[in-house]
Amino acid sequence: MNTQPITLDVDGARRFHGHSCPGLAMGIRVAEAALRWAGAPAADEEVVCIAEADHCGVDGIQYLVGCTFGKGNLIHHDYGKSVFTFFRRSDGRGALRVAARPEFWNRSDPQERAILDRQREGEAPSEADRAYLDARRAARIAAIMEAPLEELFDLREIEAPAPDRARILGSVLCAECGEAVMASRVRYYRGVAHCIPCFEALTRPTV
Repeated sequence: MNTQPITLDVDGARRFHGHSCPGLAMGIRVAEAALRWAGAPAADEEVVCIAEADHCGVDGIQYLVGCTFGKGNLIHHDYGKSVFTFFRRSDGRGALRVAARPEFWNRSDPQERAILDRQREGEAPSEADRAYLDARRAARIAAIMEAPLEELFDLREIEAPAPDRARILGSVLCAECGEAVMASRVRYYRGVAHCIPCFEALTRPTV
């Protein structure tokens, strides 16, 4: 993996996401690992990312690495894990798996946890509580941005084929709502084509 300094448009990633937070900071550092491995952002579909979570960090990857849902080179597997696997189509050189290290990311602060627990129970935070949470968030972001990548993530090159390129498919009209649905997402009920929401509504058990 390239160890030379690389330039990341961190401010641009923050503007794209809408705010600064530890989750976005994670995505920025994941993007750094991916770019060190891949060499350059994806101009089109050259770099592919499989994201196993859908949290704030994915925005950093979209903005900095160029993997997006619209281009089809960002694929979401809803596993609820902060794990990201990158593929480079240009040379088929395996893949890079970036997995958050629990020993770094699962650190907790008792005071912060108590404030958040009270909020979840419906108690409005005091001014002192908000100031403490803001300070903790800023310190957390700084720690993430300054830590070595190897402290943040388990970085492994693995042998795995790149996902297929995005395909442009035809559409079929749903027999229930009349809206067009991608052919690969059609569900058939009694031999008639339906979109997924209509299919689920028709086949949902009645109580």
